[in-house]
Amino acid sequence: MPEKILIIDDDLDTLRLVGLMLQKQGYQIVGASNGEQGLELALAEAPNIILLDVMMPGMDGYEVARRLRSNERTADIPILMFTAKSQLDDKVTGFEAGADDYLTKPTHPAELHAHVKALLTRSGKGNLNPATGPSSESPAHLIGVLAARGGLGVTTVALNLASALGRFTQTETILAEFRPGQGTLSADLNLAGAPGLNALLLTPVMEITRAKVKEALVQHATGLNILAASVHPKDGALVTNIQHFEVILSRLTFMTRVVIVDLGNGLTPLAQKIIPTLNEILVVAEPFENSIYHTRALIDDLLTLGLDKTRVHVLMNYHVRSESQLSVPQSQEKIKYPIDMTFTPAPELFLQAIRMQTPAVVAQPQGITVQQYTALANKVVSRIPQAVRPQ
Repeated sequence: MPEKILIIDDDLDTLRLVGLMLQKQGYQIVGASNGEQGLELALAEAPNIILLDVMMPGMDGYEVARRLRSNERTADIPILMFTAKSQLDDKVTGFEAGADDYLTKPTHPAELHAHVKALLTRSGKGNLNPATGPSSESPAHLIGVLAARGGLGVTTVALNLASALGRFTQTETILAEFRPGQGTLSADLNLAGAPGLNALLLTPVMEITRAKVKEALVQHATGLNILAASVHPKDGALVTNIQHFEVILSRLTFMTRVVIVDLGNGLTPLAQKIIPTLNEILVVAEPFENSIYHTRALIDDLLTLGLDKTRVHVLMNYHVRSESQLSVPQSQEKIKYPIDMTFTPAPELFLQAIRMQTPAVVAQPQGITVQQYTALANKVVSRIPQAVRPQ
């Protein structure tokens, strides 16, 4: 289905010419000749992007942008201000009103199309009602955690990293368990009082607003905000609601500094869709021959998705004590990929954490495990762009 573009411009010639040009590029065009009509069509048509003129009688483009941003149903629709007002102050006012991009008239059709295409790509690759934030907001640093197969400690790593980021680097973090029907955090942490991931996956895509996502979060006693997955296996069928996951993630992106996504194991269709949008991927492995073989294959597949090697980081998890485990140098040699962090075995600590219904880094704030997760948290913060880092 083609992406839908709403053009709001009182100049009927511009409306017609720009609409025709974008229509030839394969977009569906909706036109409005004033601000009031534009607001009505934004609600009724749910466009993927809005081209907005500034100088219009009655309600100007700045006011239209402010009203779009103040309404939950339109707050996340990307806005490209397309206007003859070219002064720096005009642009600043446009961005402050909520524009995502600014282009001055006249412009070459190719340049306009390039701006539209880039904005759609940044906003979720053209999905229905993709979310961006107002220009005053910085997007979160998005981290995916996954393994080649189950039982390697993906959720444990995601939970303790998220907790360490909040406690030891003061980085506001949300942990999202993108594994419907396979959730473990609710039981392990005794989470209650929020609808969770399932409620969002059963909500129509267009109604998944930032407020809805916030309602679905639950805050653990430690202060960590979590989007917990269902424990009921039948809910695993919801993993096919990929567009829901994309919209949920796009909402989370402007609600915190770091979002950690527990992707479970393997490259599911959901993981393949989500991973290219993430800033970095943490691959959890264990130091056994077969596990390393599968991890190497997973890394190869990740790179075929177009990920740069600098975005993939391997964590070697010595989560059990066994003489058959490979040493760190042996693991490094066999995996043929840098190992970013190694976790030493601490089964008693993790058992204690489950009994206390809290992350291990909280259950025992002193010790080697806390030091390791703090070191990983600091590495993550060092990779966050300066503009997004906690102050």
